[in-house]
Amino acid sequence: MRFISRTSSDGVTEQFFTLDEIPGVLWTPEDASGPRPLILLGHGGGQHKAAPNTVTRARRYAAEGFAVVAIDAPNHGDRPKDEEFGRMAAHMRAGMAAGEDPGALVATMHSHLARQAVADWQAVLTAVQSLDQVGAGPVGYCGMSMGCGLGIPLIAAEPRIRAAVLGLLGVHGLTEDAARITVPVQFLVQWDDQMVPRDQSLALFDAFAAPEKTLHANPGKHGDVPSFEVDSALQFFARHLN
Repeated sequence: MRFISRTSSDGVTEQFFTLDEIPGVLWTPEDASGPRPLILLGHGGGQHKAAPNTVTRARRYAAEGFAVVAIDAPNHGDRPKDEEFGRMAAHMRAGMAAGEDPGALVATMHSHLARQAVADWQAVLTAVQSLDQVGAGPVGYCGMSMGCGLGIPLIAAEPRIRAAVLGLLGVHGLTEDAARITVPVQFLVQWDDQMVPRDQSLALFDAFAAPEKTLHANPGKHGDVPSFEVDSALQFFARHLN
């Protein structure tokens, strides 16, 4: 892991890094030392590791004592774009414009990215937990939309993750992995989501095998998640990772 830059403000230190070909950002409390809970943040489709909503959430959690890491998903941010991804993205946009089921189109794209994304996250998790200011403490995952679609296969495969905040996605292509998830889950639904039909979101929530799972439903469209859900997720992680 090679750190590229380090800045501190308002009690939070932000460090950009690369691990092999994976670009990422680590946020920790300023002058942090010793092990602490770690939250992995998965960004949405078309976004990147330092998108404004990702940074806002990361800094909020780090200010409360957590370590937080985000990486660019495959074909996003500072990572190279492959030709197959470009073709699939064009097909997805054309299909949505033609009125095809958006859930199926998005699931195909996520499936294309998931294997690499899971391997990337596992490598970054191992590297970050070796740092003195993070350590091998409990781990949570937080991801909405594409962050959910790539996070579910990760959580199903990664026993170090002990709790997850997910949402803004439907069940297409995720039933088997969701059925393997038994850690506590908090799941967000936007009741008027124009991209994810409500019944598909509820079916995904139902598919989780977690004995403890909570549904948060708010009015509004896909991008209208209320800001208080950031604090709600923080409280959830504080309960399960401390």
